[in-house]
Amino acid sequence: MNRQTYLAKNGEVQRHWQTVDATDQVLGRMATQIAMTLMGKDKPTYTPHHDVGDFVIVVNAEKIKLTGAKLDLKFYKTYSRHPGGLKQYSYRWMLEHKPELLIQNAVRRMLPKNKIARHMLKKLKVYRGPEHPHQAQQPQPVAAVAAV
Repeated sequence: MNRQTYLAKNGEVQRHWQTVDATDQVLGRMATQIAMTLMGKDKPTYTPHHDVGDFVIVVNAEKIKLTGAKLDLKFYKTYSRHPGGLKQYSYRWMLEHKPELLIQNAVRRMLPKNKIARHMLKKLKVYRGPEHPHQAQQPQPVAAVAAV
């Protein structure tokens, strides 16, 4: 019996565009689904050392849901490496002012920690409202993740 393992190559990968509506979806559960799609783990041609994932467009980022008391107890921290340069923003502030960054960071932290992750993250497009400029790519809507 001749069985060979298929390894995807960069030129052979067919990338599709998918749209995820973030309205009333839990941030973590949605981010895991997006990370799996960006890595290509939902495809039979998944190859760990190549970027075989699809493009993902997230719309309505401002309507995302966080469970429990995370809005006030979790913080996004940034540090400029200067004395007194630590800035902390609550997730409530982030949801009001920068919901795109909230989703992008959640997905980025679920991707592998290597050079390929940068290419995967470039395929993620997050928009605050329902409109996006990627209609020419004919994105397919993805079914919502089941809520808790």
